[in-house]
Amino acid sequence: MKTSDIEKYSSAVTLSDMEIFIFPELLYSLVLANMMSPVIWEWKKDPWFDNIHKMNPYRRILRLKQFIMDNYDFNLDLETWGLTTKEVELDRFKPFIDEDVISRSNALFGYEGDKYYFNVDIRKHFRLDKYDSNVIPYWKTETVEAMNAFKYREGYKNGAGECVSLSTLYAAALFIICDIPLEDIYLLATPLHSQNFVDVKGGLLTNNRRIVTKNMWFNGTELTVKAQRAMRNEQVTIISHSTGYVHVVYPEASIDTEIYNKFEKKLSDFLITKIDDDILCNFLRQESHFQKCFQVKHNINGKIHYIGAEKAYAYEHTSNFKVNKPTREKLFSEIDEYEFYLEPLENRIDLDELGEFFNNKKIDFNNRNEIDDLINNFKCDQMNKNEILSALMDFSYLEPRLPGKNKKFVESKPLNITKEMGREDIIAYLESIKEENITADLAFYAYRDFSRMSWEPFIKAAFERNPVAIEETKDYSINEIIQKLESMSDKSIYSEKRIAQPDEVWNFQRGDGLEKAICLANIYKNRSENVEGEIIVQQNKVIIKLNEMTIEWPSSKGLNGKIIIK
Repeated sequence: MKTSDIEKYSSAVTLSDMEIFIFPELLYSLVLANMMSPVIWEWKKDPWFDNIHKMNPYRRILRLKQFIMDNYDFNLDLETWGLTTKEVELDRFKPFIDEDVISRSNALFGYEGDKYYFNVDIRKHFRLDKYDSNVIPYWKTETVEAMNAFKYREGYKNGAGECVSLSTLYAAALFIICDIPLEDIYLLATPLHSQNFVDVKGGLLTNNRRIVTKNMWFNGTELTVKAQRAMRNEQVTIISHSTGYVHVVYPEASIDTEIYNKFEKKLSDFLITKIDDDILCNFLRQESHFQKCFQVKHNINGKIHYIGAEKAYAYEHTSNFKVNKPTREKLFSEIDEYEFYLEPLENRIDLDELGEFFNNKKIDFNNRNEIDDLINNFKCDQMNKNEILSALMDFSYLEPRLPGKNKKFVESKPLNITKEMGREDIIAYLESIKEENITADLAFYAYRDFSRMSWEPFIKAAFERNPVAIEETKDYSINEIIQKLESMSDKSIYSEKRIAQPDEVWNFQRGDGLEKAICLANIYKNRSENVEGEIIVQQNKVIIKLNEMTIEWPSSKGLNGKIIIK
């Protein structure tokens, strides 16, 4: 295997955010690894999913969403996978991408696309301010097994994972549990976030553990504002699909051209809405500083009364009802009559009148006369009318920055995985095409299957990018470390012939004898400049020889082979 290939294949094992940015094939390889895993297929047996096949696709997805909400937490803890430095990683990626390009495109190397993060100082936001400025975290994307294993860590009751882990978990589960075809699922990565667009019921976005429908996208709530942050402020760097991917940096795109064009249109439609009185209400909920320019009418005992919009919205916080027309009467019935005025408030826009204007007229925002006509309906002197109009346009119309412009779309072999295929069928299919589809090949490395992969990339990843076990054992002697490893549970977090990385062993305090041996070798190698040895893997045991030391541990992985350490 060439050096460049070893770097990519070893990255499929560690799957950090920066590795996925450099090698975009890795994003979908983790989806496939999760599809091969028995874990999600076992969910089918959970009573929560009984009769799910009788539901429509959208109801199925809601069912899945609640399952993920109940069983997984969002985790972005720096200590989970340890730290590295910009210098180490830039030197490592030098053969693949220009340093200036990665600095402008990746959050860990200086990207400043989302001003929200940089107004609060990104290093402080991610608690990196206590380290030197060159220190960056290994934000490793977790397999479903590693996500589940968080329950073994102190302080966790559920599984956990960061945004890429959750998006790839969703993609696999949407196919396995909800029967959503893979061609309807698109993975979107930005420098600071990862989510999926799913072509169901006008489209929906997964956002960490939650989902966002088109109606939710425009509801103006704080939760939606947070969900919108990446799409509104960041360049989409990768779009990954069963037919291939497109990357903002690389000139060639392997995603099917027609599929990409379809996606672009579907996403654009999702992010645009017609302005009506309902959207106006949602807009003012989000842009609360404009509420002082508006008033709302209410009929009390046959007489029209008026209330400032800011006061009306304030009552939403303690009510189940909203200012929007379907529930406005119920909301206002909870407000004492003395809060209302019999006369209109001066220099306030009547929310109902402006809503009717939009209901009766579709505005062409490229037509200056129509814009002037609209501005004349703004009677507020407290704020710049153009400022309100501009914000309303931003709220109702978002043009995402997608990476598909000026790309050369090249032909590639798509993944042809259908809903009729079971887990074993998918594994057999991926194995049959891995020579001609690199994403399928990389999937077995993300899957950690020692029976279907070269061991060298795995060991490279284990010895170069597992700092947690090294850091947490720095005050222990080698004998104490051996005792610690021997006292851990012998049960691996991975089934079958799949192997955990050293930091997974240490974080979750469990591992097969072979996994513990690799963990020990990683720690030992870090301590000694002149380490030589080998790990002899036999059917039911593993023999570790490091310099003058020999240890034998049981192994239930049923593997045979040898790992040379020097």
